[in-house]
Amino acid sequence: MSENLQKLEQEFLDYMKKISAFEEALSLVYWDLRTGAPEKGMAGRSEVIGTLSAEIFKMKVSEEMAAFIAGLWVEKANLSDVTRRSLKECKKEYDLNKKIPAKEYEAYSKLVAEAETMWATARANNDFAAFKPYLEKIIASKRKFVSYWGYDENPYDTLLDQYEPGMTVAVLDDVFAKLREAILTLRKKVEAANYQPDPTLLHKHVSKAKQKEFSMRILAKMGFDFEAGRLDDTVHPFATGLNIGDVRITTRYDGDNFKMAIFGIIHEGGHAIYEQNIDPKLAGTPLANGASMGIHESQSLFYEIILGSSFEFWQSNYKDFQEITAPEFDAVSVEDFYRAVNISESSLIRIEADTLTYPLHIMIRYELEKAIMNGEIGVDELRDAWNAKYEEYLGVRPENDADGILQDIHWSGGDFGYFPSYALGYMYAAQLFEAMSTAIPNVPEILASDDYSPIRVWLTEHVHQYGMLKKPLDILQDTTCEGLNPDYLIQLLNDRYDFIYKLNEA
Repeated sequence: MSENLQKLEQEFLDYMKKISAFEEALSLVYWDLRTGAPEKGMAGRSEVIGTLSAEIFKMKVSEEMAAFIAGLWVEKANLSDVTRRSLKECKKEYDLNKKIPAKEYEAYSKLVAEAETMWATARANNDFAAFKPYLEKIIASKRKFVSYWGYDENPYDTLLDQYEPGMTVAVLDDVFAKLREAILTLRKKVEAANYQPDPTLLHKHVSKAKQKEFSMRILAKMGFDFEAGRLDDTVHPFATGLNIGDVRITTRYDGDNFKMAIFGIIHEGGHAIYEQNIDPKLAGTPLANGASMGIHESQSLFYEIILGSSFEFWQSNYKDFQEITAPEFDAVSVEDFYRAVNISESSLIRIEADTLTYPLHIMIRYELEKAIMNGEIGVDELRDAWNAKYEEYLGVRPENDADGILQDIHWSGGDFGYFPSYALGYMYAAQLFEAMSTAIPNVPEILASDDYSPIRVWLTEHVHQYGMLKKPLDILQDTTCEGLNPDYLIQLLNDRYDFIYKLNEA
């Protein structure tokens, strides 16, 4: 490598670090906004978010960035792997963002910051009408952005690609159809089963303090690094990585529904462990993130559903749970508790859904987003369309906006195209678990122990360390020796619910 090329590469990496510093500051402001910033400071905070977002945007589409891309792209074969992949990510983002006028992006950033605040208020007041004007503007902006970016077959493909590179409506329609048919078939068997778990076993109050104590024990076993992360309260649970050494998770507690916080913390902990174990050499580059939202969700769902919702997990951890919550569950066996925890039933709230119906919640959102971006429905029709989908897929209909169209924060942030990642992550997780079980045949013994580190080490080796250095489907192919295959999730669900509902017993 020539001296001039080395100098240009270093200048590019330094520029990446500068952008990363601004992004970390922005993430910290967002975290504060969502975890208890004073209400009277919201307007000022939105201004700050708009300003920081605009500055980051400007750096990513600046003449300086253009010069880096022009100078390094022709030499990309001679660059290090980290620089080459960083350059590709920067070029992709540059090509997209350069098509959006800077003033429009700044206005959009301010809009979504204000919209998140209004969403929280509207949700608390069960008032979709108050949030509706913001949603209309966000959707109009996203559709305008798609018109700038362009698309090949479906406008929604452009948004999908930003969260799951290479994913298309054609692929999702096919995979989701297969998964939906399998879930609906299994649900019919579950509903007709002679044995039905007793949900009243869980109708006990568990204080926030007790839920948190148990969850912290589980986080420790999972391998969450408390010196590189923290747990806080919020309205809508999320994880945010400020840097590899500072990955924060949040949850929402309900004393009458301990499942929500406990499983939510395990879920967000999976996200955090992913980012805490990215190779430090990627710090300060665009690669110090998850490979895609689907791969990111595969790690949270791996811990929450594949492991945390398994019988082996509760065989190992139920005594701790009984001890912490005593005497509430002293007379409840682990088998009865496990079956009650995993009851499959129609519900309205996505984050509270059981492991069988969860993908249906995602498919509803996917179909609505696709229809919105294709101009098939407008915001005026959206609430009715949401309610109708829930009645069609799950046999329940929201009685209020908080349990319906206002339950998720994602649209207030403009995150159209994100929701499919949850279902993709679920399928990825099941496929990765199959590969891990082949490589580590004593997984049940590990779950029965107090140390889950072999699981974390395997995931770090095959997924975590790479950040965005590898593409999502390359991670899947390299680790499982095949592309996306929903059959592993379908088999896992059938095996699990056979046990929960005793479907194979006479």
